[in-house]
Amino acid sequence: MEKTVPWWVTQVSLALVAAFFIVFGIDLLLTAYRISDPFSFILTFFASNLIILISATLLLAFIVRMVAQMRKTREK
Repeated sequence: MEKTVPWWVTQVSLALVAAFFIVFGIDLLLTAYRISDPFSFILTFFASNLIILISATLLLAFIVRMVAQMRKTREK
């Protein structure tokens, strides 16, 4: 028999991974302000903002999907 992972476990774990990358992006952003080289600062600054933006979008999508699923199961 094959055991499948429940849908909720998958969504919550993906949301936790997205939250981890948001924290990582914020840490990278704070590190960027300690860099004295202007070129490295610009690259690190924009990379951290991209990480934060993508992770926040994914986290929002996972939360919206979970809320929609909860509302759908409540209606039944």
